[in-house]
Amino acid sequence: MRLSRYFLPVLRETPKEAEIVSHQLMLRAGMVKQASAGIYSWLPLGLKVLRKIENIVREEQNRAGAVEVLMPTIQSADLWRQSGRYEAYGKEMLRISDRHERDMLFGPTAEEVITAIYRDSVKSYKDLPKNLYNIQWKFRDEIRPRFGVMRGREFLMKDAYSFDLTADGARAAYNRMFCAYLRTFARLGLKSIPMAADTGPIGGDLSHEFIILAETGESQVFCHKDLIDGAIPPIDTKFDADLSPVIKAWTSLYAATEEKHDAAKFAADVPQDKQVSARGIEVGHIFFFGTKYSEPMGAKVQGPDGSMITLQMGSYGIGVSRLVGAIIEASHDKGGIVWPVPVAPFEVALINLKSGDADTDGACADLYTKLGNAGIDVLYDDTDERAGAKFSTMDLIGLPYQVVVGPKGVKAGEVELKHRKDGTKEVLSPEAVVNRVIELVKSQRVLV
Repeated sequence: MRLSRYFLPVLRETPKEAEIVSHQLMLRAGMVKQASAGIYSWLPLGLKVLRKIENIVREEQNRAGAVEVLMPTIQSADLWRQSGRYEAYGKEMLRISDRHERDMLFGPTAEEVITAIYRDSVKSYKDLPKNLYNIQWKFRDEIRPRFGVMRGREFLMKDAYSFDLTADGARAAYNRMFCAYLRTFARLGLKSIPMAADTGPIGGDLSHEFIILAETGESQVFCHKDLIDGAIPPIDTKFDADLSPVIKAWTSLYAATEEKHDAAKFAADVPQDKQVSARGIEVGHIFFFGTKYSEPMGAKVQGPDGSMITLQMGSYGIGVSRLVGAIIEASHDKGGIVWPVPVAPFEVALINLKSGDADTDGACADLYTKLGNAGIDVLYDDTDERAGAKFSTMDLIGLPYQVVVGPKGVKAGEVELKHRKDGTKEVLSPEAVVNRVIELVKSQRVLV
C-alpha cells in the first residue's frame, strides 16, 4: 500500500482524554476515532490489526475442534427471562424495545442464544460433544467507559460454548480451551498466565482468567515467577487426547487474581524470590458452569438408556478488540507502538527519503514490487514529507521493519534496514535487503 493513497490520520500531540498508553497511541497512530463514550470507529490501520488478531483466534479455535457460528447482536429478552438473568444482569445491559413493544437487548454475551440454538437442534447424546464459537460485537453499558478499547462499551468478542453429556466431558472441553488459549496468546506475542478467578455474572464453579502482566494493568495479580515462561502447547497438540497433564503443569503453581488471592497460601507456597505481585490485564476468561443455563432453559438430550439428560456447559471468552490495546500496553517504547510481526498492520515500512528523485523512486518501486511479490505486506511512504516526519510516523505506528532508501545510498548501491523492536540497523544491497526481510518476517509470522 502506498501511503499517499492510504487513510492514516496520525496526530502529533497526545489527546487529553487518553489516560493510558494504548489509548494514547491508538489515537495518535490513527487506528481508531471515538464516535461516542466508549464506542469507536476502527480506521484502516486499526482494522488491519483487529482482523489479524481475529484470524489467529479463529485458527486456534478451529484447531481445538470448535465450530464457528454467527449470532445476532440484538437478542430477545424472553430468552434471558428463561435463564433468569434478565433482571439480575444489571444496568450494564442495554435494554430496548422494537416497534411492536417487544423487549429486546443488545447482547453483552450469548449464553442464552446459543443454549436455545442447541436445545432446539440437538436431541441425542450421539450429537455430543460440541463446541460452538462466535466472533461478534457485544455491548455493555459501562458506568464509566475509559482506557479506550480496553474498557469500552462496544467491543468485539470471541465467545465459545461447549455442550457435553457428563461433567467429566465438560471438564475435558474446558481443558481443550485452556490449551487453545495458551497457544492463541503466545501466537499474538503475549505471555499470558492463567489465574484462578471469580465467575461473576456468568456463574459456575470453575473459572480462569488469562492475564498478561503490564504496569498499566487494571487489577493486582499474584503468581509464581516460573509461570511467566511456562511451556506453550505445541502446534501438533492432540486436542482429543488427555490434556490434564498440561493443565496440571499450569495450575499446580500459585496464580490468582486479587479477588481469589490468599495471602497466607501465597506466602507459604511460593518462595520469596519467586513471588510476583504485579498489575495485570485480562485478555481471556473461561468458565465451566455445568447446568446453570441448560437446566432452566430445558436443554436436554436423550441418553444411551433413553432417559433425558441435562447438558453440561462451559463458556470461553476472548476480548478481540481489547487485545489490540493489551498488545500495545505490553509492547511499546517512547517512539510509539512496537508490533509483533503476527499482528502488525504492515510488516515493513518502505521509506523514500526523496520522493520525486528518479533514481530513488525507481529503487523504491523495485523493492516494493519484489517484497510484494514475495508476500510481504509493505506500507510504502512515497509522500513528500520531510525525512524526520517520515521516521516519526513509522516509529509511531510500529511496523516491525523499516527499509530506508535515499539518494546517497542508491548511488552507493545500499539501503538501510532498521529493526523497530531494538533500533538496530543493517546496511545492505537492495537484493540482500529483500532476502533479509523475507527471512525475518516469515520466521516470525507464527511464534508457536
